[in-house]
Amino acid sequence: MALESIFDPTLGWLLSNLPSPWGLFAVSFLLTLLITLIYKWVTDQELMKTLKEDMKSMQKELKELKDDPQALMAKQKEVMEKNMKYMMHSFKPMLITFIPIILIFGWLRKYYETMGNPDVLFGLSWLWSYIIFSIVLSMFLRKVLKVH
Repeated sequence: MALESIFDPTLGWLLSNLPSPWGLFAVSFLLTLLITLIYKWVTDQELMKTLKEDMKSMQKELKELKDDPQALMAKQKEVMEKNMKYMMHSFKPMLITFIPIILIFGWLRKYYETMGNPDVLFGLSWLWSYIIFSIVLSMFLRKVLKVH
């Protein structure tokens, strides 16, 4: 009940006033934009960029060390440490966005259930359509907003 009073006037308006699948595309865009911006604001983008570049160069070094098992193991340990540091820094924005996204997904599920779960995009349900939209939009927005 509370979810409808919050989301129906805003996101519900997009879904009901734009033809399918454009309403869901608009909702996907807004959510993906919000998640991307939170990720950019909450993480240290310079550190993330540096860690990503370091891991990339270390991957190349790993390929060169395939004949030296001792050095390969040491380098793999170093790569795993960098990867863990990268994951820990990306964990904070995930925690911030998790509950709002779960609430919005609950509302979307209920919205589409009341419509009889119609196919939204090429015979796909709203969930699969949202996933496709958000993956494409996330790649686009991360490039445009320079999020690492």
